Amino acid sequence: MTKIDQHTMNQNTSSHPKGLYVLYSTEMWERFNFYGMRALLSLFLVNALAYKQNEASIIYGGFLGLSYLTTMLGGYISDRYLGNRNCIILGGITMAIGQLLLFGSASTFMEGVETANIFMWSGLLFLILGNGFFKPNISSMVGQLYAKGDSRLDAAFTIFYMGINTGALLGMMICPWLGDVKVDGVRNLDAFKWGFLAAGSAMMIGTITFYFLKNKYLLKPDGQAVGLAPDFNKTQESAEEADKADFTNKSIGITLLIFTSLVYLFHILFLSDIANPIKDWVYPVIYSAGISLAFLIMTDKTLTSIERQRIYVMYIISFFVIFFWSAYEQAGSSLTFIADQQTDLNFFGIELPPSSVQNANSFFIILLAFPFSWFWIWMQKKGIEPNSPAKQAIGLMLLALGYLIIAIQVKDLGSQKLGVAWLFIMYLFHTMGELCLSPIGLSLVAKLAPKRFSSLLMGVWFLANAAGYALAGTLGALLPPVNAIASGQFPSFLGMEIKNLYDFFMLFVIMAGIASVLLYILASGPLKKMMHGIR
Repeated sequence: MTKIDQHTMNQNTSSHPKGLYVLYSTEMWERFNFYGMRALLSLFLVNALAYKQNEASIIYGGFLGLSYLTTMLGGYISDRYLGNRNCIILGGITMAIGQLLLFGSASTFMEGVETANIFMWSGLLFLILGNGFFKPNISSMVGQLYAKGDSRLDAAFTIFYMGINTGALLGMMICPWLGDVKVDGVRNLDAFKWGFLAAGSAMMIGTITFYFLKNKYLLKPDGQAVGLAPDFNKTQESAEEADKADFTNKSIGITLLIFTSLVYLFHILFLSDIANPIKDWVYPVIYSAGISLAFLIMTDKTLTSIERQRIYVMYIISFFVIFFWSAYEQAGSSLTFIADQQTDLNFFGIELPPSSVQNANSFFIILLAFPFSWFWIWMQKKGIEPNSPAKQAIGLMLLALGYLIIAIQVKDLGSQKLGVAWLFIMYLFHTMGELCLSPIGLSLVAKLAPKRFSSLLMGVWFLANAAGYALAGTLGALLPPVNAIASGQFPSFLGMEIKNLYDFFMLFVIMAGIASVLLYILASGPLKKMMHGIR
């Protein structure tokens, strides 16, 4: 028996390839880095750098949006030049540098806010670029470990997703306890730096681990290495594949024209009385990128009719996913401010750091990831498993229910504080919604994407996240200030004043609920047909 045959037999008899757990570990440390920093960012901006809450929400949304916008660039560079492995290492090192710059910001703000701001903006830039290289490539490699049509793929992405949330749980547990410290009710601003340093250290651990394990375990079912830099001259087949992935100068030019026009259109639509470069320009860039990129991909003349329809499915679902992430990602901005100012954080005698409350999501993910994975397999065996778009519609409805529960609790709250247990219940529903939507979406992209566009279309999928995060920043800025009633000044959205927390939460109930119903209707009809047998 040859080495390749032996490897294939081992893959077939084991539950999952060992490479999955290498990627699990690498992603775990990267998410420790990302979510640990994310838990502190908004509070750091407001308390240390003296930004207003609505300004911090917009910065937060812009940062997250750009972090996922750059996944498109990272996916393209990987497919054409560096390969998945090199991009993951480059992204990890870049993000570690970004965290060190945030450590510098948190170490210098007391001496001068101007210098601290330079460090802060530089750190966010490095994190944005690093995430762009890292995120689409590690997700793309999961799908490459399995043969086409392998029924374990949904389960594999759910396991991988648990790695994401194991890291998030650790990051949002350790970084807030180090960085979001209060003494006698007064926040110790100097502690923020230790949270950022812990996040950067985790990123280096993950990058080094990946570097030393990648060659041994990251293999296809036939024993060939995955994630290597492309060599289009190696074989005639590879050369033909490269030609298929090429775009004409005309299509690129038209795409740039569409992109520029859309940016200007969105800029005009979002222009407000108070100028804000992130809201006025960065958000329009994020919204425009995904739409214009659709034209570029669809003009590739080598796409078959089936491939084109499957890509359309990805874009339709991506549109609905925007509404999920815009509501879900209130965790790091508006919901953190609510936890900090309007919530009783005493939980069984322990006073929780406000930034750690959102960690309930990661805890529930770890608790529920395997049961959800087994549940889908059980439904598949019974012949009653919904297709992927229907699962994602269910995820949107669970998100809406979570916000409905918390909205009912705050409706007659008055001047009293919200019990932190209700936030935990809300996060439980959000977590169940996330498990129906996010890992299923990653798996669906791996199934639907033509091989030559695998990393690029993974980047496109993350553009939906980017647009959702940008919208999250806009919506998070609508959170009414604690003294809104006394001042008589209320934020408004589409002509509706947001006077209290009930109005604020109901906005997400309505938005996610409508999106859920529409997607479910499409999932059982047009989308099912356009996927051509893929579920």
